[in-house]
Amino acid sequence: MNLESEPQFHPPALLRLGESIAVLPVIHGSGQFAVMVRRWMLEQDFDCVAVPLPESFRECTEAAILDLPRPSIVIQKPGAGFTRPDFASGFAPYDAGTEEHGEGDDADADPASYVPIDPCQPVIMAIRAAMGEHIPRAYVDLETDPFLPFSSVMPDPYAVRHVTAERFAAAVLPSLPRPPDRQTRSRIVHMAYRLAELEKRYDRILFVTSVLNWPWIREAYTESFSSQAASKSESSKPFDFPEHDPVREPERYAIDPRTLMFLFGELPYITGLYERARRELEEDEDLQIDGVKELLIAARTSYRGELKQFARRITPLHLSKCLQYIRNLSLMSRRMTPDLITIVTAAQQIMGDQYALHVAQLANQYSYANRPEDASTIPTDLEEVKLGIDQARLPDGELISMVNRLPGPPICWRTLQLKRKPSSPEKSRWKYQWNPYTQCSYPPEDERIENFRTRVFDRAKAIVGNDLARTEKFTTSVKDGIDIRDTLRHWYDRQIYVKVIPPSRGTLDACVMLFDSPSDPRDYPWRTTWFAEHKEESTLAFYATSFADEMVGPGIGLSRYGGAMFLYPPVMIPDIWGDPRIDFTETLEERLIAAACLHAGGRQVALLSALPPGGGWRKLARHYKKTLVHVPLSSFSDEQVQQLRMVHVLNGREVRSYAEEFIRRV
Repeated sequence: MNLESEPQFHPPALLRLGESIAVLPVIHGSGQFAVMVRRWMLEQDFDCVAVPLPESFRECTEAAILDLPRPSIVIQKPGAGFTRPDFASGFAPYDAGTEEHGEGDDADADPASYVPIDPCQPVIMAIRAAMGEHIPRAYVDLETDPFLPFSSVMPDPYAVRHVTAERFAAAVLPSLPRPPDRQTRSRIVHMAYRLAELEKRYDRILFVTSVLNWPWIREAYTESFSSQAASKSESSKPFDFPEHDPVREPERYAIDPRTLMFLFGELPYITGLYERARRELEEDEDLQIDGVKELLIAARTSYRGELKQFARRITPLHLSKCLQYIRNLSLMSRRMTPDLITIVTAAQQIMGDQYALHVAQLANQYSYANRPEDASTIPTDLEEVKLGIDQARLPDGELISMVNRLPGPPICWRTLQLKRKPSSPEKSRWKYQWNPYTQCSYPPEDERIENFRTRVFDRAKAIVGNDLARTEKFTTSVKDGIDIRDTLRHWYDRQIYVKVIPPSRGTLDACVMLFDSPSDPRDYPWRTTWFAEHKEESTLAFYATSFADEMVGPGIGLSRYGGAMFLYPPVMIPDIWGDPRIDFTETLEERLIAAACLHAGGRQVALLSALPPGGGWRKLARHYKKTLVHVPLSSFSDEQVQQLRMVHVLNGREVRSYAEEFIRRV
């Protein structure tokens, strides 16, 4: 009995070169294609893996892969001097003919090339898996100086989740442009030649290359290096092989964690999820989509951790609406997976600026940024570079232009109106510059809270009217409407009952809003009384958090109401926090209620709170011969309440001219 099974090697005909080479076209920087590369290597047996990188990158690249999941970058600077290659008409990857560049310009001004050691890069995944299985690796690209990138806009990589690799390659084949420059054509010929050489030594070769290059590599291999081409007449024209350029030795660097967005093809947070799934043997086929859900949930946890009880409730319904909005925006952009700007825009529109900031910050966090798998064997003393779009700042401060040897879809800067959080030095400076002798409110917030106070008054008047309502038999008028309940209750006597709501008596000029009850006095140290600037404002007394502890701009502090009392029309009253007439109260809530009852002109006082007033509060109101009319806090949206609780204190009226630039919605 033969216990040895036959090697599995069955690539589809479209992706096969000769008898021994399987070509896997990929989109660089795609986690979905990285998963497909791993799946191919698990389903089939290969004795060699070829990658589209030059041999000079082997040592640094494989050393960096051993350091994964800690990311790094391998940079090859341009040589001391070179002759610029010729381009086809209309193709200019960078400005090669401007008059600003003279003949004596420094060569460092030309772009360096780099390889991103990204766990979601399909080529890096192929090398990583081959190293883990001790499969030989072949670096088949041409040594070029400088390197000229060849990239284009590609379909969404998520499509390979539902179609096979050969169908994806066949679908995009009609739209693939032929390489327009001489260097790319030379690289393609050289890779085809190297594959033909590898075919003589190995029986099952996997070649992972860009979807933009694979048809032309196939063409060059078939026409010049296949067995059919070798059987052609010897009178054929001799082939002109491209030659390697002299290049400098690549160098490896660590990456500033704040700039990983410019290294990874996927979002850093999504990349971290792929690594977590790899380490914990979790399912990762749908991480490109499920990772967005996990990002939103993690941002909700971070958002709640920062704002605590002041955070608005983010329910599963909010998250569902946000995901639906993300889907719609992605479809409008003709994409199946969202980018960062789409995710943050949807989060901002559904849940506000502060939650959107947490989403943006968390999306740029990679959980394995500074933690190699085996710190005892891998050197971690790499110098650190900071990345941007097609540029990097080296450890010595030099700013260089760079091009990616594994280019994914082109990226560009886009603008999103999202107010950032101030840094700690800025907060300290603004707090130090605060003038303690002047402060005022922010007019748009005054208008919102006064409108809300009017709504509470209206709701309280309706409740008072409902308490006085009675029903009677219908005679000649339906009065204030048919009372369906009593009509059904007396259906046996065939009578219709109508509702009678008498007009409310007295006035309602005092309102108490308790947003946080019971309130801890240590959480609300700022207690004051504000008087109206004009007749449309109320006299306002409140307790709130200290605005000095949360500076959001120069001369702008943020506080949050715990409770507030409104008197409208405005009247001049003593500061309730120093009024000895209500010193008998024990809690902050009781002091507000006592002050409202003391200064109210009517017999009723509106009370907005989460729970109905207890016996103690009603007894306190009866002491002043007043009645509390309870308005449930739950009858208003949580988003509106949390926004109304925010009060920005300005250090003078002149601050109102620029306050809008620093104030963020919750």
